[in-house]
Formats: sequence, C-alpha cells, structure tokens
Amino acid sequence: MGFLKRFTKSKNPDSKKFRREMALAVSGQHIRYVTEKRNGVDEVIGRNGGLNIRNDEMILYASADVLFRCKIDELQIWELLSKDGVVLTGPDDEHGGTIRTVIAYYVYYRK
Repeated sequence: MGFLKRFTKSKNPDSKKFRREMALAVSGQHIRYVTEKRNGVDEVIGRNGGLNIRNDEMILYASADVLFRCKIDELQIWELLSKDGVVLTGPDDEHGGTIRTVIAYYVYYRK
C-alpha cells in the first residue's frame, strides 16, 4: 500500500491535498523552540511546545501560549532541508489575522 501512496501523493504546494498531507505529517511533533524574523533578526518567541491540528486549524503552542493558529487550507507549510523543523506561513488567527512566518524547530530524539 505504501508503494501506491507514493504515486498518489500531491506535489503541488498550492493544492489543498498537499497542505493537508504536510499538516498531518508534522502534527504531533514536539517543539524545542520557535523563531520569527523581526527587524531582520531571528528572535526566539517560544520554547517547549508542540504542533497539533484541531477543527481544521494548525495550532503551534509553546511557552504555555498559542503562538500561531491558521486554517490548514490557507497555510503554507514546508520542512527545513535538514528535517530539523518546519516553516509555517499564513494568516495568524490568534493575532488578528496578520500574515506571519514562524519557524518551529523539533526536539531531537535519537531513534
């Protein structure tokens, strides 16, 4: 079954199917810290959190606060090349709908 799934996987990052597949892939990840670029400098805005899906929204929480919340169909999401984290871009419903880009770095677990 995994063989066929590889061929049916969406490759268009603007499609709803791709966005939902990526959201499901990163959901449940534990986050070490979250950064956001402000005035040309990456600033840490939260530590020790996670990524979850609730009511068709991707929720990023850290430091006991919701840092980013966006509808999955409006979210642009991609993993870092190192696979150490994920970049989330979209209208942040938690902060008045402003378009934000945050980078969440995963907790490293040796497998």
